[in-house]
Amino acid sequence: MSDPILRVVIGENPPPRLDKALAEVVPEDASLSRSSLGKLIEAGAVVREGGGVVTVLKTKTQVGEVFLITVPEAVDIEAQPEAIPLDVIFEDDDLIVINKPAGMVVHPAPGSETGTLVNALLAHCADSLSGIGGAKRPGIVHRIDKDTSGLLVVAKSDRAHHGLAAQFADHSIERHYLAICYGVPSRADPRLAGISGVAFEGSNVIRLSGNIARHKTDRKRQAVVVNAGRHAITRLRVVESYGTAAALVECWLETGRTHQIRVHLTHAGHTLIGDMTYGGKRTLGPKLLSPAALDAVKTFPRQALHAASLGFKHPVTQETLTFAAELPEDMQQLLTALSST
Repeated sequence: MSDPILRVVIGENPPPRLDKALAEVVPEDASLSRSSLGKLIEAGAVVREGGGVVTVLKTKTQVGEVFLITVPEAVDIEAQPEAIPLDVIFEDDDLIVINKPAGMVVHPAPGSETGTLVNALLAHCADSLSGIGGAKRPGIVHRIDKDTSGLLVVAKSDRAHHGLAAQFADHSIERHYLAICYGVPSRADPRLAGISGVAFEGSNVIRLSGNIARHKTDRKRQAVVVNAGRHAITRLRVVESYGTAAALVECWLETGRTHQIRVHLTHAGHTLIGDMTYGGKRTLGPKLLSPAALDAVKTFPRQALHAASLGFKHPVTQETLTFAAELPEDMQQLLTALSST
């Protein structure tokens, strides 16, 4: 069976380049984003009627011109479906919201080829996945670290993938995290006030800003840098303090960079409990916490970070959606131990 061919006509006042012009006129049910169209153009799958194949994205078009787009049938990606239980918070034809457990990698990678969220979604969604970029796969528009728990939204269709990606790009997605850190961030702390990128806002909100780039000597880490990297802003407020030893903080992102919360809090001197990548062998003095609490902190097996809430506009229905996920049991137990001091 040959691949289907889509016939489209360029409308009035087309954008100055072919991929954008086609994106304006392809039918919505074709589920072809501009990036997908760009790949088809470069692959020689777009023909100007009466003029031959066009492979240059910046090709100019005119109103009334007709283009034929060969749309390849969706094919399965290499990752294999695995029947892994998922905590599904919401699901419809276009997207799915998952409460990911700590310890699960989002996408297959060298050393983590199986047991990932993608493997689980391929089994869970099965035939409900439509072609995203020409492949039957879940559209991963954002990620959380392996050892971070909490909410993720994943596209099941190309139109949802395109719409969600646009919201992440313009930072309109609302993401709030709960974290347990060493010490208690406070505007009364002169040390914190003297750190570059730290500012204090109303309602006891602390604003952390600082460009983030890969660490110069450790490729597993990111770092706050000057005159390089990518702009990043995190805001936080203290939810509960446990003496001066630790605090439960709520963090929300204005940007979304790799390890952003972990990097910014480390820069501010408030590394997350359990974060061996950024906290090293940080310890607390015996006078600050009870023996049971000190042991709970010392043995906590991961960074104490949970993606607690997620809000966005449904990319197809335009409905505003908001979801929440309670703290996982391990973080609840850590807070109970800290409260016993």
